[in-house]
Amino acid sequence: MTHQYEVVYIFDSALEEAAITEKLERFHALIRQEGIEPPTLDNWGKRTLAFPIKKHETGNYVIARFETAAATLPEFERAIKLDDSVLRHLVVVNDGAQPVPVAAAKSDEEDDE
Repeated sequence: MTHQYEVVYIFDSALEEAAITEKLERFHALIRQEGIEPPTLDNWGKRTLAFPIKKHETGNYVIARFETAAATLPEFERAIKLDDSVLRHLVVVNDGAQPVPVAAAKSDEEDDE
């Protein structure tokens, strides 16, 4: 069974675009499965970090959305952790639209009274 995931990478700002693309291809080869679309990438480019990470003030942000089985994630995350050019990463399950909070729904009903 597959799930939708999102991963945010923060790469060292000293890397060239070609090097980042090569690293992303290597990471995403670990989660690739037959019959499933390749990850969609959203490159935010170089941004100033809110606080220094490993003595870096800036980093290249890339967001990837993909579908894969949960069994492929441990090796995928292991490869990311071993790469020194990745300052930070975060993998989350993308459940789609979030439900409306109950408190917000009640405030609409109170207006009708």
